Amino acid sequence: MFRCSIIGRVKDFFVTLRKIGCLWLPYRIVIMRSLLPSLIKLLSHIPFRVLYVISDILYVPVYHVVRYRRKIVRKNLTTSFPEKSKAEIISIEKKFYHHFIDQVVETVKMCTISPQEMQRRMKFTNIGHVNDLLREGKSYSTYIGHYCNWEWIASTGMWLNTYSTCYQIYHKLANKLMDDLMLHIRGRFGNTCVPMRETVRHIAKAVHDPLPVIVGFIADQSPKRRESKYFIDFLNHRIPVLTGTEKLTKHFGFGAFFMKVRKVKRGYYEAEFQELAPDPEKLSDFELTDLYFKRLEEEIREHPEYYLWTHNRFKYAIPKSDDSDRSDKSDKSDRS
Repeated sequence: MFRCSIIGRVKDFFVTLRKIGCLWLPYRIVIMRSLLPSLIKLLSHIPFRVLYVISDILYVPVYHVVRYRRKIVRKNLTTSFPEKSKAEIISIEKKFYHHFIDQVVETVKMCTISPQEMQRRMKFTNIGHVNDLLREGKSYSTYIGHYCNWEWIASTGMWLNTYSTCYQIYHKLANKLMDDLMLHIRGRFGNTCVPMRETVRHIAKAVHDPLPVIVGFIADQSPKRRESKYFIDFLNHRIPVLTGTEKLTKHFGFGAFFMKVRKVKRGYYEAEFQELAPDPEKLSDFELTDLYFKRLEEEIREHPEYYLWTHNRFKYAIPKSDDSDRSDKSDKSDRS
C-alpha cells in the first residue's frame, strides 16, 4: 500500500510538471517572438564572411539532423524533374539547402547592410532602359519568382530615377514585431511596401499621381483549388495559379516586366528586367500569366537549386485529364 502511495505521488508529480509546461508554453512562444527581431538585428552586424561560415556550419544540422522539410523538397524535385536520376536529384537537393541557408543569413544582413554594399552585391543590369521607359510616363508591373534572393530585389528602388515610385506587394506576417522588422528591412532601399489586401487601393491612388509607378509582385504563390479558375502546366505539374497580377496590370494599363535573376557567386546577384508585354491589355485572358510561368520555368531549369523548394507548392496540383472539365466550366463562367 505504501508502495502504491509513492507511485501515485510520482505520477502526480509528473502530471503537475506537464501542466506547468503546458501553461508555460504560450509565454515561451511570446518571449521568443519578442526576442527574435532583436536577435536578428544583432546578428546582422556580423560580417558576411563570418555569416557564411555560420551558414556552412548550420547546413549539417539543418540537412542531416533536423532534415528540415526534406521530404517535401525531395518530392517536389522528383516530381518536377522525372527525367533526372536519384543521384542528380540529391545533388540538386544539397545545393539547394546550401543556398537556402545562405539566403537566410543574407536576409538577416539586410537589417544593417549599407546601401552602397547592397548595390555592389545586387545589381540590375539594364536599369537605364527601365528608367527611360518610366521617364516616358509608363507604369509597369514586375513579375518576380521565389528564385535566387528575392528579398534583395527590394533594393530596386535605389536604382530607379527620382521621378518614379517603386511599390512592393507583400504578405503581412501574423507576428507584428516580425512584420515591422521585415517592413523596415524591405523599406530601407527606396521601396514602398504595400500589404497584399491593400494592393488595389494603393495602386488606384498611385495612378492618379503624376509620377509613374513600378510594382513588384511575387506571383508564383499557390492558391487553393477552389480559389483559382485557371490552371497551367508548370514543372511537370498541373497547378492552380493566381491571376490577380494580370488583372491589375490590364485594368490600370501597365506594361509588364519579368525579373530574371542569376547568382553570379556567393553573395552576389544580377537581375534583368525583361519585357513580357508592352501592352498587356491587348493579350487574351491569362496569356500574360502563361508568359510569366514560362519564363520562370526556363529560369528554374537553368539552375533548379536556386528555387524555393521547401514549400508544398504542388499540394493542389491535379491530374491533367481532370483539367479539361475545369477549363470548360471556367470559360463558360467567364463568358456569362
